[in-house]
Amino acid sequence: MQIREGPARRQAPSAAGALRSPMSAMMLAMFATMASFYVAGRLWQDAQNRLHLIKELDRRTGQGQSAISVDDTLKVVACRQQGKRLASLEMELAAAKHKGFVGKYTPETNGTHSGKKPLIVIGIMSSFGRKNYRDAVRKSWLPTGSMLKKLEEEKGIVVRFVVGRSANRGDTFDREIDDENRSTKDFLILDDHIESDEELPKKTKSFFANAAETFNAAFYAKVNDDIYINVDTLSAMLETHWDRPRVYIGCMKSGEVFSDLTHKWYESDWWKFGDGKSYFRHASGEMFVISRAIAQFISINKSALRTYAHDDVSVGSWMIGLAVNHVNEAKLCCSSWPSGALCSAL
Repeated sequence: MQIREGPARRQAPSAAGALRSPMSAMMLAMFATMASFYVAGRLWQDAQNRLHLIKELDRRTGQGQSAISVDDTLKVVACRQQGKRLASLEMELAAAKHKGFVGKYTPETNGTHSGKKPLIVIGIMSSFGRKNYRDAVRKSWLPTGSMLKKLEEEKGIVVRFVVGRSANRGDTFDREIDDENRSTKDFLILDDHIESDEELPKKTKSFFANAAETFNAAFYAKVNDDIYINVDTLSAMLETHWDRPRVYIGCMKSGEVFSDLTHKWYESDWWKFGDGKSYFRHASGEMFVISRAIAQFISINKSALRTYAHDDVSVGSWMIGLAVNHVNEAKLCCSSWPSGALCSAL
């Protein structure tokens, strides 16, 4: 009798395959897990190496201490923009006050002075060796002592002789001015200006800048030390200009630009005034008045404002690019002494 073993042999391979299949899957899973750990470990090690190299580079180059971040840069830019905006708001506030949003004589603190807001600050341009002129002004129209204080408190008119410093700081010239000021207390000394006849335009600019920072007045005037002023007429005239926030008042004139080096009124920048060689319209330098908004503009932009050979031309050039009301006031034509004039030459 024959025994058929075929079916038994066909069963054996199937059982062995069933045993091998789970083992292969387990080994494959273990291999994949180990590979994952290996890759993760290499990535972590590479990251640590890069971090170490960056720190070492910063240490050797010093960049870790001196580099400025993007955030810090943006903060610097923002501060500069806020500074410009603040300057603009100050000018707008000054204009609003002129339009009546603040009373004309509202009690408020003013720089180093307390009490009423000054109507005007008058700067009398003087210099070393001109004490006789200053004394003539004091004897004619400028009160002294307690009467000077009364002029400020009751009429809102502040008057100061404007003098710079000597090129040799602390010398006899400086000491004489300091001694005179201790006695009269009627000086505005410009510590940032070197006294010189050739630098009068820069001196006038420095006066307006310093006066605007020191006194919260409605108007500021520049006048020569050989001019007589009727302060009551001046006060009445200014009352008519309260509604003008940016006003430039003076005896308006023009004139020839002299290119001859030997001429008394030589203008080194004569070529800038065109072929006609004529100055633009500007207020005479004997005396002129500007409002607070303009004085603040000069204070803020003093480092960028160009000066010419003469102070009246320099100030007039600054007015050209601004939305300023030019007022041709005959009462400020001091040399011609017209009817009703408020100033004249001593």
